[in-house]
Amino acid sequence: MSKQNDSFITDEMLVKYYELNKKKKEIELQMNELKDTFHDYFNKLVGPNNKAEITINGYKLQRQMRKVEKYKEEETVKRLEELQMNDLLQVVKKPDETKIKSAIQLGLLDERNLEDCLVTTYSPAISVKTLAPR
Repeated sequence: MSKQNDSFITDEMLVKYYELNKKKKEIELQMNELKDTFHDYFNKLVGPNNKAEITINGYKLQRQMRKVEKYKEEETVKRLEELQMNDLLQVVKKPDETKIKSAIQLGLLDERNLEDCLVTTYSPAISVKTLAPR
């Protein structure tokens, strides 16, 4: 890292980030415990799959339910094939990364043949840890 960038980062900033991250984790834990309590309450009040709401001292607590339906892939494919409804099935072709890597290692495929097909992505992550026990 260049010296110019070092002056922008102070130890106060690192300490603040570290302490805020610690508080964030504590807050998330407390919020998850409260959410569990709210869900338990509504489960007993109206059942596990129902939306509900209560108002207490000017605060409204709502539980909304999102319903997601999906077909079980294997069973649905088998059933549609039995019914000869193949037009309702998708044929999905996609590269098998494990087999490609194996073929390259075995020398069956030259890595250069696929170099313009390879996409590399990077996602930055920040981590601040204390080196001294707190």
